[in-house]
Amino acid sequence: MSEPLLQAVNLHCERDDRTLFRDLSFSILPGTLIRVEGPNGSGKTTLLRVLAGLNDNVEGDVLWRGQHRRHQREAFLQNTLYIGHRPGIKAMLTPLENLQALTAGRGQLSDQVLIQALKGTGLAGFEGVPCRRLSAGQQRRVALARLLVSDEPLWILDEIFTAIDAQGVEALERLLMTRVAEGGSVIVTTHHDLQVPNMQRIQLGVGDDV
Repeated sequence: MSEPLLQAVNLHCERDDRTLFRDLSFSILPGTLIRVEGPNGSGKTTLLRVLAGLNDNVEGDVLWRGQHRRHQREAFLQNTLYIGHRPGIKAMLTPLENLQALTAGRGQLSDQVLIQALKGTGLAGFEGVPCRRLSAGQQRRVALARLLVSDEPLWILDEIFTAIDAQGVEALERLLMTRVAEGGSVIVTTHHDLQVPNMQRIQLGVGDDV
C-alpha cells in the first residue's frame, strides 16, 4: 500500500462554543480524490484550512508523509497547492500578472507557459485585461489556471466550481480525473454534483453557516 501523503489524526475543532468536528481521522493516499461533504456551517472550509496549514485552532495532529507537519513545514508547502473559495487575485493586475505572482517560487515558468494555462481555462485574449474588468467566473478561471501548471502532489481545493459555467465544470472534472489517474491527490469541497469515479467522501455534521 502507498504511504499517505497527509494524515489527519483525531482532529477536534470548535467555533463559537460549537463543535465543528471531533475525533476526525483519515489519510490522503496518492492517486485519490476525497470530497468533504456536509451542510453549510459543518466545518468544510475550516477543515481544508486546517489541512492547508492556515488554521492552527484545532486539537489533534496532521502528518506529512508520516511525520508531524510542524517538522516538515517547508516540504509540505513545496508539495501542496491550496486554492480557497475566494479567487485570491488582485483586481488591478492582469490575468497574466496574477498568474506570475501566484506561481512565484514554484520554479521558472515562462510567460508562454502561463499564457497557455490561461488559454486552457478559457481566457485566451484576456491575458492583458485588468481583472477588475472580468466577470466573477473569469476571475475564478484566473485562479484555476494554476492547476494547469501545478506539479504539487497534493491539491486542497475549496469550492473551485463556484461561478464556473457548464463547459468549465466539465473541463475541471476532466482535469481532476486526469490528476488522480497520474497519481496526484485531491481533497475538495463543492456544492456541485461532482462526477468522478472512485471518489471517496468525508461527511461532516450539521451546523450554522460558516
